[in-house]
Amino acid sequence: MDATEIAFAGAAEQARMLAAGAITAPALLELYLDRIASMDGVLNAFRVVLADSARAEAEAAQRDLDAGERRPLLGVPIAIKDDVDVAGQVTAWGTSAHGPAKAHDGEVVRRLREAGAVIAGKTNVPEMTIWPFTETLTFGATRNPWDLSRTPGGSSGGTGAAVAAGLVPMGLGSDGGGSIRIPATWCGLFGLKPQSDRVPLAPHDDAWQGLSVNGPLTRTVEDAALFLDATATTPGPDGGFVAAAGRDPGRLRIAISTQIPPGLLARVGKAQRAAVEGATALLRELGHDVVLRDPDYPATVGGVHFMQRYLRGISDDVKTMPYPERLEARTRGMARLGGLISDERIAAVRAGEGAMAARVMSIFDDVDVLMTPGTALGPSRIGAYQRRGAVATLNSVIGRVPFQAAFNATGQPAAVVPWGLDGDGLPTSVQLVGRPSDEATLLSLSAQIESARPWATRRPPVS
Repeated sequence: MDATEIAFAGAAEQARMLAAGAITAPALLELYLDRIASMDGVLNAFRVVLADSARAEAEAAQRDLDAGERRPLLGVPIAIKDDVDVAGQVTAWGTSAHGPAKAHDGEVVRRLREAGAVIAGKTNVPEMTIWPFTETLTFGATRNPWDLSRTPGGSSGGTGAAVAAGLVPMGLGSDGGGSIRIPATWCGLFGLKPQSDRVPLAPHDDAWQGLSVNGPLTRTVEDAALFLDATATTPGPDGGFVAAAGRDPGRLRIAISTQIPPGLLARVGKAQRAAVEGATALLRELGHDVVLRDPDYPATVGGVHFMQRYLRGISDDVKTMPYPERLEARTRGMARLGGLISDERIAAVRAGEGAMAARVMSIFDDVDVLMTPGTALGPSRIGAYQRRGAVATLNSVIGRVPFQAAFNATGQPAAVVPWGLDGDGLPTSVQLVGRPSDEATLLSLSAQIESARPWATRRPPVS
């Protein structure tokens, strides 16, 4: 392999190469640091590159490899989204309102280190991780490597851009309303929102009133499964998630829906609808029983069970910032809206979660997986929302990404699988939604799609 092929080989393949001695951990890290130096000035994926500490970690990983030690991610670099704590670094949340450096790693980072991962840096996010675009007054705009005039999405936009451009093989994201699945879609990656509480959030437990989870953005399904095996806090499938990804899914009953959840104004674009149609045809060719069926979304799923938790979560997070006066006006506006939701009101909403989720998930009484478009439209242009207030921005962005938030409200796992490119050369995807705690089926089905229609060899113009 040449250097570019190694950079795009993926985390699982790199772990095998490191264990076999085909490359050393320091050499792999330097390959990525060189790529970051040459491309991130344009992309702005990283808020901070931790070159010195990463070099020390890579040297330590190589000593362990030379001693015969084997861990799932030993020597593999990874990017960390900047809403997750890394010891010795600030958690900036896309703002200058943040506090001092953190004394301890977040639990997911601790587990990644325990698995042998090398922490390459922290990636940019929209302020307070609110938006599906990654542009802030403090850290600037992060750009999509498929088209530098477009956003990579958000809020895990820096992670998506970094993985897509081959600046790291794997990245940690978080997803409170699509924040893994949106950038994965628009950057041409596999993105997995795990079951709630599958991957630790500590010390930020119950983030966004229980909507948010941590999870991976990767080039391959196997890489995402490897991430889960390294980080999961709750028992997974027999043999682990990598083994589940490698199993034939069997004949599944799969529901196809392009219905916009109630209360949201959106239109599914031609390319996004074509992705669903193409994936539907492929699933039938693969022997699955495919039916057209919409979930029984209650009228409150978006406006109450997601939106009120989302807004209150923003308000709660803003209260933790030591310098709130430094926040952008739009962020302060979102926090004010969230502050109108009382403790009593949010408690009532949370008490209704079970009944709401049961209604949405009643579709799984008859099917194994639900498929929807990944997004309704492609990524917006950089600067599209400048000088817009909180409500105007919120109303504008929802129409692009209506298919994610319902499944944050229910907590069940959902993944986006890359499909093709739209007329502007930008990636599209389909979303696969599983039963509660059934990431195994999503991984197995996604890997089958990946085998039939490979995507990992696609590389954006900036790569």
